[in-house]
Amino acid sequence: MLKSKAKWNYIEKIQDNDNLHWMDDSLSLSPVIQELLLQRGITSEHAASKFLAPDLSDLHNPNMLLMIDKATNRVHQAIENQERILVFGDYDADGVSSTTVLLKALQELGADCNFYIPNRFTEGYGPNEKAFRNAYDEGYQLIITVDTGIAAVHEAEVANELGIDLIITDHHEIQAELPDCYAIIHPKCSPDYLFQELAGVGVAFKFAESLLGYFPKHLLEFTAIGTIADLVPLVNENRILAYYGLKALSATSNVGLKALKQVCKIEDQVTEEDVGFLIGPRINAVGRLQDADLAVHLLMTDSKEEAIEIAETIQQINQERQRIVTEIVNEAEEMLNGCEQQGVIIVAKEGWNEGVLGIVASKLVRKYDRPAIVLAKKSDKGIAKGSARSIPAFDLFQNCMQVRHLFHSFGGHAQAAGMTLQLEQVEVLQAALNELIFSQLTAEDFKQVIDISQSIPISEITEELIGEIERLAPFGMHNPKPLFHIQEQPTQARQIGSLKNHLKLQFKSNKAMLDAIGFGLGELFHYLTPHTAIQLVGELGINEWNGQRKPQMMIQDISINDWQLFDHRGKRTLDISPFINEESRQLAVGKEERTQYEGIDYKTYQDLLDDPEQLNSLFIIDMPNEIADLEQLIKNTKPNNIHVCYYVKDSTYLRAFPSREEFKWVYAFILRRKQLHADRDITVLIQSKGWTKDKLLFILDVFEELDFISNTDGIIQPNPQPMKKDLRSSSIYQQRLRQAEIEKVLYYSTYEELKSFFTRCAEYLGIPKEELSYGL
Repeated sequence: MLKSKAKWNYIEKIQDNDNLHWMDDSLSLSPVIQELLLQRGITSEHAASKFLAPDLSDLHNPNMLLMIDKATNRVHQAIENQERILVFGDYDADGVSSTTVLLKALQELGADCNFYIPNRFTEGYGPNEKAFRNAYDEGYQLIITVDTGIAAVHEAEVANELGIDLIITDHHEIQAELPDCYAIIHPKCSPDYLFQELAGVGVAFKFAESLLGYFPKHLLEFTAIGTIADLVPLVNENRILAYYGLKALSATSNVGLKALKQVCKIEDQVTEEDVGFLIGPRINAVGRLQDADLAVHLLMTDSKEEAIEIAETIQQINQERQRIVTEIVNEAEEMLNGCEQQGVIIVAKEGWNEGVLGIVASKLVRKYDRPAIVLAKKSDKGIAKGSARSIPAFDLFQNCMQVRHLFHSFGGHAQAAGMTLQLEQVEVLQAALNELIFSQLTAEDFKQVIDISQSIPISEITEELIGEIERLAPFGMHNPKPLFHIQEQPTQARQIGSLKNHLKLQFKSNKAMLDAIGFGLGELFHYLTPHTAIQLVGELGINEWNGQRKPQMMIQDISINDWQLFDHRGKRTLDISPFINEESRQLAVGKEERTQYEGIDYKTYQDLLDDPEQLNSLFIIDMPNEIADLEQLIKNTKPNNIHVCYYVKDSTYLRAFPSREEFKWVYAFILRRKQLHADRDITVLIQSKGWTKDKLLFILDVFEELDFISNTDGIIQPNPQPMKKDLRSSSIYQQRLRQAEIEKVLYYSTYEELKSFFTRCAEYLGIPKEELSYGL
């Protein structure tokens, strides 16, 4: 039995009713896709058509954004008066793409403009007073923020003091006080705007559209990058912008994007996964380790040579970022012994690169299943600065806002945030957040949740179905890539990769075949047993290799609900460390006295029979003296996992059992000889008959027990008046029969025969009721 790492949440099937009979033949959709659409709240043919075929005409009018007209007029006035305009951006992929979009629009209008992105390390997040004063000194009269600024209350006051008009375009959460500036373009400040989840680049794109007076298709490729990389919901306008932006990215003529695609090894159509896992992280890496200006220059340049040079530099920066992240994660994990007592993980250390702490926090969340705050200490300034990531059940932004007084600065979303606080407040913050999270969540809430769209038989997993699923792309927040559940016995299982750290399974059902790959799940190979059904959850896709295409599942989680038999018989040395689990009750049982076996508790058969306890895993080290003892032990302990670990050095079963005629011959021989010398005559007898010494000694032991012979000081003589007895009345005879039967049943049986034996021991071994969960 193998428990899943996450909670499996089966999305409730939408039941057909009169209001949902909207699918008709014109859509030609399979039942699987129909259900996926219903799960997304799409309950009309019109909505389904719009979702499956996004249309640019369905984007909302930018004029519905509050104050956008005022901001547009101010920019046009600045261009007419030849005022200098500064685009103030952010250092992540959304900020870089936002800066690029607005900068290109302003250049197209002939504006005297430039951009500024603060240094993460020396200036921190968002607008700052020094940057504004420097802008004033350089003659800028208008500053436009993109993807930042909604919390810049003080900086807005500075701009007013300097006589600089400040236009804020942003999408981050609104805090208690809004900046007093010339204009704010923000969906959540615009009650008439019909979609409030635009990314920063989405807001910048809307502003660019308003400024240019037409729909700027040529800016969609940059808009897709920020929209996908910033993890905003990919529905409504964001879906349309991402859908067409990916098409534009695939056919881009922008030399910077082409160079970036080249270092990412993206050759064909660009997908949301390409942006999320290849393009976005490389753009982000620049701002994480140095000034983000380099990334903007890449997207703005017209020189192919410069683009290639910058892209290669960015590739090197990303590799360095990966190295630093690995180093910090390792150090953080060493600091987190006993972290299960914490509701919110907080780790802090001097010298950590604050640019990558968000990535580190994400990795800690995935490993420990709890929110994580990772801080870089700055002892010279008495502060700690860093990033946080959360779990779905805990709104990080709202809860941190309840202790806002502990932060010097704070901002973010429900699942991610950035912060600065005094060093002495770190422990206070830890205690405060622990109190908040434990008051809101149960232990079950901390587990990751996997939403499963449907259970599906292997026979239905075809290229055609996967092609239909791809029509739901681009996938992202609020439109996740569907996860499917299958239950089947694998026909093949193996570890792959140079470190054997990945798992590959193969399933066959009639003519259907499915490969399943679990990256990083190689250790689960040890937990698979023959003829055992496995439950998998994962994404469906197509594997292309050497011109062949076939369906494939990318595994996200695995569970086994049946009891399992692990067959380690006959191994002289056995490493059971992969199976040791401190969270479950495990026990080894054998004949001899000892306290532990390979790191787990140990009892003898008799001890465990006298004092039974319910177990998760039972390791059987020695075969019992009586099969009945093992049968009773299994019934008493009810293990979900049974490991047979015994090794037979001198097999009774494989020894030839003397026949009745052989017993008679030996007795007749002794009667004729009157007496035998044990040492001398037995050796001659063995050689003459070609028997083993064990065989002859066994016969003699049975005769002696039955008083057919006597053995005094090595002299064997027949009993002159023996009583007639059946050979089977000898306990020695019976013990040998029993030992041979034990070996036959428990050692020399096939895997299927041995599993049948244990299954017969107790009915509970079918499917333990206490393990039924997640609707299975």
